[in-house]
Amino acid sequence: MSHEPGPLDHAFTAPIGVEVKGEMWACVEMPGSADFFGTGKAVRVDAVVDDVPLDNVGLMVTGRGGHMLSLSAKVRKRLGKDLGDTVEVRLTRRVT
Repeated sequence: MSHEPGPLDHAFTAPIGVEVKGEMWACVEMPGSADFFGTGKAVRVDAVVDDVPLDNVGLMVTGRGGHMLSLSAKVRKRLGKDLGDTVEVRLTRRVT
């Protein structure tokens, strides 16, 4: 399934925290993302994490064939969540 730029309606729940090269990053990993987007390269999307909208953010590659969304300290503060906490992510639009 390949999703071209345009509207999306895809939600998933994941914990904050993805291990990258032995370090825990403040990211959430999207399950099945390479198949969903039809690419193993970075993808830009609009998303809503819990109730916090994020416009034109990058889903970075994990190095394991998937994608992850970085949650900055500012966003985590707005969410009231940190590493280990679970969030709901809804992708609303693929930008590129």
